[in-house]
Amino acid sequence: MRTIRNEEFGGERPLYREHDLRLEGVTIHLGESSIKETSNIEAEDCRFEGKYVFWECRGFRVSNCFFAESARSSLWYSNGVTMRNCRVEAPKMFRRMSGIDLHDCIFTNAQETLWDCDHVRIEDCTIQNADYLFMHTSNVYIDRYHQDGNYSFQYSHDVEIHNALLNTKDAFWESENVTVYDSEINGEYLGWYAKNLRLVRCHITGEQPLCYCENLVLEDCTLGDDANLAFEYSTIRATINGNVHSIKNPTSGSIVVRGTVGEIIIDENQKAPADCKIEVLPQ
Repeated sequence: MRTIRNEEFGGERPLYREHDLRLEGVTIHLGESSIKETSNIEAEDCRFEGKYVFWECRGFRVSNCFFAESARSSLWYSNGVTMRNCRVEAPKMFRRMSGIDLHDCIFTNAQETLWDCDHVRIEDCTIQNADYLFMHTSNVYIDRYHQDGNYSFQYSHDVEIHNALLNTKDAFWESENVTVYDSEINGEYLGWYAKNLRLVRCHITGEQPLCYCENLVLEDCTLGDDANLAFEYSTIRATINGNVHSIKNPTSGSIVVRGTVGEIIIDENQKAPADCKIEVLPQ
């Protein structure tokens, strides 16, 4: 493997179609497509300022690197990337990619990131300003994770999340086969139109959560005081610990609340089969 140390590059395609290359302390200045159509690339302690850095790449490992805000759209159409201990200030990272492994990374401006990706693993990461994150992305595993940003995980499927703090309005819309364990989810209109959404030991806040869901499961979850008008037109199986502000027109299934329910609304707009059983037990 050839090594380049402490050099600077810029302009158009300076390292185009390189293979079996290690970069140490390299700076990529403004320009485009600096490491395009490459394979088996290692980058350590590097700085990326230009855009479209890793396009059409096959197998690359990035550690202790910095992506400036100007390095937008730096990872697209590539497979097999591992990133460790990186700071990313650029938006629109990871599009139409497979095999993404992120550890101990911080993303400060993750708008429109991780779209149309497959087989994603994220551990010990913080992602901020992340509107429209994980759009149409599948086979995702996440653990020890903090996210700030709205409209996340829309149209995603086969997602497993552990030990997360998700501050995200309109999360999991029209998602399928998503399970979240031991996490806090804060945001309005959570999970509308989701199929097979399962929340285990989670705390949920925000208005009108979990409506229009198909095969919704809550296991030993808690709801915040602002989580009102929950479960409208959802098929549901739920056990909830603590008080619930209000429940409105669930379609079928069962809800067991170990606490109190401020209001149960069953009106003329309820949809068939209209047979959801709601049981309120002492806490």
